[in-house]
Amino acid sequence: MVRTIDRMVIRNFIPIFLMAILFFVLILELVDLFANLWRYINNEVTIFQILQVFMFYIPKCINLSLPMSLLFAVSYTLGNFYANNELIAVFGSGISLFRFVTSLLVLGILLSISSFFFEEKVVIETFSMKNELSHQLLRQSDSLNNSNPTVIDRNGMIIYSADFYNDKDITLSNIIVIEKDSQGNLVQSINSEWADWNAERGLWEFHRCRRYYFKEETGFYEIDYSDEYSNPLMNTIPFTFRRSVRNVDEMRIGDARAWITSLKKAGLPYTEALTTYYRRFSFSLTPFIVCLLSSAVGGRFKKNILLMSLLTSLIVSVVFYVMQMIMAIFANIGYISPAAGAWTPFLFFTIAGLFTYRWAHS
Repeated sequence: MVRTIDRMVIRNFIPIFLMAILFFVLILELVDLFANLWRYINNEVTIFQILQVFMFYIPKCINLSLPMSLLFAVSYTLGNFYANNELIAVFGSGISLFRFVTSLLVLGILLSISSFFFEEKVVIETFSMKNELSHQLLRQSDSLNNSNPTVIDRNGMIIYSADFYNDKDITLSNIIVIEKDSQGNLVQSINSEWADWNAERGLWEFHRCRRYYFKEETGFYEIDYSDEYSNPLMNTIPFTFRRSVRNVDEMRIGDARAWITSLKKAGLPYTEALTTYYRRFSFSLTPFIVCLLSSAVGGRFKKNILLMSLLTSLIVSVVFYVMQMIMAIFANIGYISPAAGAWTPFLFFTIAGLFTYRWAHS
């Protein structure tokens, strides 16, 4: 009997879930289209090229639509069961609500695992292709120039601070370089009007600079003025000074972890990237959470089930995404840790689902 009930639940759930996925994917595609429609028209982009962008965006839309679709489908399925009084016999036979929705919860766990690997294997590549094609069609380019770059190299022994990095000419303007020894003592400080990258020698050459350095012969610090100066230790690659335009959402887990490590070593801001990295893991568990939450609230609607289920899924989804955004902002400005910024919405909705389930009909 229990297996028959599981088959009945899944058989009623699957068609609604697939229709919900199609609906929310269409909504996301239309939002992206109308947001860029005037740019497409101005750049005379063809319909075929727009369809290419649509195709590359579909996997990302599926991933984003999965939680909302599950929430709607579970709520609507259970609402139909309650409204048609089909669960009277089920509960009368001693089967609890938890056991009745177990198949949906198991499905939520399977979809959570699948969504993680789906994003890693499919979404990352197609979303990157979509962004690249969009930038190409809309003639958008990301400047790699950077204002006020600060870079730490050689485990904190070399520190660079400049007013501006020009990626086209590979130059640094008004740069200060501090060199320290392994004990943290000052070896020298360089104040230069500008520096350029010597690709053949693989180091920075400083021009019109003033050096404040320790002279071992005298045991005192001295000041030296020179038109040109270079040091083999000051060979930090220009890539490090570029404005960060890489997006963790477009990287696989291994690449994202390596990128964040490189940002830490270079002394560059990495909090936002680390928060996004953690959110990749927490977001993949969302399907299970929404199944838990929607199985508790689904039976509360016995009238206007379609409207109420859709409204509930939209409200909960908006609250979830807004909470994710707020927690990410707090993490980026240092109020909370990146891990807390990524996992707080997940924990909040997990607790909310458990409490809601406690007072659900049974």
